[in-house]
Amino acid sequence: MKQIKNLQIAGSKDKPILLDCFYKEDGLAKPIIIFSHGFKGLKDWGHFNVMAQQFAEAGFVFIKFNFSYNGTTTEDPLNFGDLEAFGNNNYIIELDDLKKVMDWALSYEALKKESDGNKLYLLGHSRGGGITILKAGEDARVKKIVTWASVSQMDRNKPLTVETWKRDGVVYAKNARTKQDMPLYYQFYETILANKERLNIHHAVKRLTIPFLIVHGTADTAVKYRDAEELLLWAKHGKLLKIENGDHTFGVKHPFREPLPEMAKEVIEKTIGFFLQ
Repeated sequence: MKQIKNLQIAGSKDKPILLDCFYKEDGLAKPIIIFSHGFKGLKDWGHFNVMAQQFAEAGFVFIKFNFSYNGTTTEDPLNFGDLEAFGNNNYIIELDDLKKVMDWALSYEALKKESDGNKLYLLGHSRGGGITILKAGEDARVKKIVTWASVSQMDRNKPLTVETWKRDGVVYAKNARTKQDMPLYYQFYETILANKERLNIHHAVKRLTIPFLIVHGTADTAVKYRDAEELLLWAKHGKLLKIENGDHTFGVKHPFREPLPEMAKEVIEKTIGFFLQ
């Protein structure tokens, strides 16, 4: 299997995107799947490398990447060493980063004989699921999408938080794993206000005319199961895979240790099956 790791491409602003690409080097035209991580996420979290290998073995070109402002660095993509970048991230940067990765996937010379550019699929987890939906709603190159534990709206901020956020210029999100207080500058909320329609998941889902698989665990405390029910209600061609007692990461923790939890196996297998249809 061919593995391209930590390839650097230009991001949407002044920071690069690091991406990984997995595929079988067999000269066959394979569908392309691009995976977007979520909030406080990274491309090498948990089981994502194992997952990438499984998708590649199933006959896909699988691409995962770090959003350019996710807080990691090119020198250390496994840790959040650039909290200033994290604080200056926003949804428009992430949408533009995803477009950059899509453009790269369709133009990278080494992939042209290994991929089918007419079968470009998107997969996203949590906030990355929201970005996946929004991008599919505005880019006709996308032919199928799957979301794992996706949000159903991008503005999840409470009025009291917004009030203090505007006053102080920053709020902090605690990273339970690393114990870091991760800043979010007020520009994040200003960007939401300035791009309400582009960031409207409800409208994006209703515009979709492509197959859409919604995967969500019933015990998810980070993004409630009702978000999945809302997405299904809005989607013309939506299907829901309900994971009983599934949490936000389907039983996987970071750092990852074998074996893969049964519910995570099911999610990967059903996602592969959907994309192969």
